[in-house]
Amino acid sequence: MKKILLLCTGLLIMFNAKAQFPGMGGSTAPKVTGRITATIIDSLTKQPVDYATISLVKVKDNKTVNGGVTDDKGKISLQNVAADEYKLTIGFIGYKSKTVSVKTTLQKPDFAVGNIFLSPTSNTLNEVSVVGAKAVVENKIDRLVYNAEADATNAGGDATDVMRKVPMLSVDINGNVQLRGSSVRVLINGKPSGTMANSVADALKMIPADQIKSVEVITNPSAKYDAEGSGGIINIITKKSNAEGVSGSVNATAGTRQNSGAFNLTAKTGRLSVNTALGTQLAYPQESRVVFRNQTTTNNVTTDILQDGTSDWTREAYNGSLGLDYDFNAYNNISTNAKYTRFYNGGPGRSGIFTNNVQSGKIVSSTDMSNGNLDWNMDYKLTTKKQGEEFSVSGQLTSGKNTNEFSNDYQTSAGVPISYLASNNVGENKEYTAQTDYIYPFSKTVTFEAGGKAIFRNIQSQYGAGTNQDFDYDQNVGAAYSTIAFNLTKKIQFKGGVRAEYTAINFSNSKNDYFNVFPSAILSQTIKGKTTLKLAYNRRVQRPSLAYLNPFRNEANQFSVFQGNPSLRPELSDNMEFGYSTYIKGSIINASLFYRNTKNIIETVNKNDVSGKILSTFENVGTTQSFGFNLFASYNPVPKWTLMSNIALNTYEINSRPDFKGMNEGTFLNYNFFMRSANSFKGGWNLEFFGVVNSPRYTYQSKTEPMFFYGGAVKKDIFKKQGSIGLNVLNPFKRDLHIETVTQGDNNFQSQNIYYPLRSFGLNFSYKFGKLKFTEKKKIKNDDIKQDQNQQGGQGGGMGGQGK
Repeated sequence: MKKILLLCTGLLIMFNAKAQFPGMGGSTAPKVTGRITATIIDSLTKQPVDYATISLVKVKDNKTVNGGVTDDKGKISLQNVAADEYKLTIGFIGYKSKTVSVKTTLQKPDFAVGNIFLSPTSNTLNEVSVVGAKAVVENKIDRLVYNAEADATNAGGDATDVMRKVPMLSVDINGNVQLRGSSVRVLINGKPSGTMANSVADALKMIPADQIKSVEVITNPSAKYDAEGSGGIINIITKKSNAEGVSGSVNATAGTRQNSGAFNLTAKTGRLSVNTALGTQLAYPQESRVVFRNQTTTNNVTTDILQDGTSDWTREAYNGSLGLDYDFNAYNNISTNAKYTRFYNGGPGRSGIFTNNVQSGKIVSSTDMSNGNLDWNMDYKLTTKKQGEEFSVSGQLTSGKNTNEFSNDYQTSAGVPISYLASNNVGENKEYTAQTDYIYPFSKTVTFEAGGKAIFRNIQSQYGAGTNQDFDYDQNVGAAYSTIAFNLTKKIQFKGGVRAEYTAINFSNSKNDYFNVFPSAILSQTIKGKTTLKLAYNRRVQRPSLAYLNPFRNEANQFSVFQGNPSLRPELSDNMEFGYSTYIKGSIINASLFYRNTKNIIETVNKNDVSGKILSTFENVGTTQSFGFNLFASYNPVPKWTLMSNIALNTYEINSRPDFKGMNEGTFLNYNFFMRSANSFKGGWNLEFFGVVNSPRYTYQSKTEPMFFYGGAVKKDIFKKQGSIGLNVLNPFKRDLHIETVTQGDNNFQSQNIYYPLRSFGLNFSYKFGKLKFTEKKKIKNDDIKQDQNQQGGQGGGMGGQGK
């Protein structure tokens, strides 16, 4: 602990000393800024061109300094423009790109360009598609950016719909997100949240799609990011208003499977901005059939127990947030945000019990799980007169409380009691974070960054009503990093760095301290301005979260119990990637090859319990290596018709510990296909279809069979494109999705067949009001905890009392 505190204190002193001399090495920034306005018109139809891409480029250095997309009336207003000479570049798919000269002065800082006419063309589709495509997908040196606000089909949906369209991501039927066959950390505006930590799928459903500005896919995070997360990082940037006055949005969905509502409001006056949001999600209880088989072998005697039953689960979620942002002056900003979210899952279950193919009784069960999370951030940022220099200090408090209650009434077929078991578990997680970052540009092409971070976590878990605390787990992390980015040549960029982390773990009178160094490096080369090649390497770590560590013995299933493992070691992975991105004749193509080697991989394993039951827990089962390929392609046959596909392939192979027996020895292939067609028509109509194919999924002891689902939506813009109303469907021709998982352990076998009610129809409505100009603030981010996929809104929601 002393090492952590000394490390962070030293960094704070160093950066504060530098921050006291903000005027070093820079020219004075302009004190007067203005705005540039324009309206983009189709030269033939004389109709406004919405979602056209605008870039403001400074003439003297050819550097882009501002930009955006036009609104539904073809208008755009670029704010805070310093007096200078510029080129205003306009482009959209199906039109010739156009450049207009603009000059502003201190005497006349505002410039009204007026109407700019774009001419449709088919001969220069290659050039125009490059500009239009970049408005949707941008390939940066260390990340891929999907600009959701430039995709008109996102209106009326939620964040899950957006994530399916993001390059390289795969999203299952419940909304769980994977990147390259591995789980990822999901950040909101660059910071973590207890909501995402407990249920990514549920949290995404509570974010309206039209509140998302962009989604960043960071497959090779630099040393600036926490070293945790073998799959990578997804950062969702939400829209924030920077306009005077009041703006906001309302979203609502009602359907046969779930209902949701969201309200967002932002008010800005002078240098003060206030924003608030409220949301809810309610899922109807629907009957799911679950067939669960357990086989154990002891002394060459096999016992077969079959559970065939149903469950009715309800899912509820509520959230609310309040944020303040204040600019003291042009160089000092402070912001704070607090968000509270509560989830509830649970309901009754019942099943018949068959022992060695003979009916032996029945079980009546009930399960209730809830989670409440509070995230509070405080951020201060100092910029200087030297363009690009920035110093920030951030603090964050995350507090969460999980409850898990169950009852299990085992009776004979005639209703005579055999056994009754009931228990509850309360788990609390508190996390305090302090972080400081400093950015210094030595020149226009060389940027240096450094920073420090301290995370203090405490996990407590109490067993049973009225009992004393039974599990107390402390995890403290101290980190320091530095990165540098520069151009090797005019077309080759380099970004590299190193991060050092010291971790101290203390639980049950046991200690586990370790120190790691995490290097990262990226080389990016641009070819002919439209094609980019990238080569990257980094080392990552994945620490287990409460769901993995909690030793609470969950016996909601009478014959298969579940328990966490507090002795887990963190995963360590080395990652390499070769990427290719280009724009060809209206197409966006992004492809990558990758290799990942992970030591101490954490997976679920089944063991024979001393009581004769099957015990499911987590173990560091060995070392895995994975080769993979990702392909994202988008093509516009005509300007308002988009065809899109996401293809992900990766191998699974494990070199296991000798004391574990598994059913999957060798090399296996995982794949995921996503196909989408979206059309926009006159009158504000939009039509969309999609389909998802998931291959079998493997762990060392288990295999989940492949699955396929599909859906569609029709939407209509209303209220002069300020709102939309739509109808969406999912698997309309089949009620249930069959999910089968088979697990083979040492002297035990388990199979689970879930018939999940998937078919749904829903009606959605969205409306936005006020002037909107979107920006985001830099926030603190913890991306360093491995999450249990079963806790992320997954298939367990339909299992009721039949779960592990």
